[in-house]
Amino acid sequence: MNSEISTQISTRIPAPLGELTLRLSSTPRGARLARRMTAQQLDAWGHPHDGDANYAAQQVVAELAANAVTHGRVPGRDFELRLLLLPEGTLRVEVSDTRGDRKLRIVTDPDAAGGRGLVLVAVLARTWGVDERDVGKTVWAEIPLTAGGKRV
Repeated sequence: MNSEISTQISTRIPAPLGELTLRLSSTPRGARLARRMTAQQLDAWGHPHDGDANYAAQQVVAELAANAVTHGRVPGRDFELRLLLLPEGTLRVEVSDTRGDRKLRIVTDPDAAGGRGLVLVAVLARTWGVDERDVGKTVWAEIPLTAGGKRV
């Protein structure tokens, strides 16, 4: 059984404490680089490579970037990764592609070949959604970097 995810309107984003924006090739190599750059940037922001928060962020970026290069790819166009370190210990991940004609869907059929990446995003993120752009879409997720005031 497949269920479509409707486009959600994101809430106003508070001023970030840190930001990283990268344009990467819409290839598997670009998706791997997105994950590696996320790990490196979070480490620079004080969330070490081997920490739970860094690992969760890497997983979310890996899934969203893989979807961007697999399903959102338009030949000759890059995808964009944007990381925002928000107040109150939250990381906002935004992955934008140039293909707006494909809807996101979560696959719940246990015999399906794929489509479970967004389930992982939903589990790891506090909230997530999709915003339309002039060209394409942005899939975003907000990941808690702290738990009860403590770093994760």
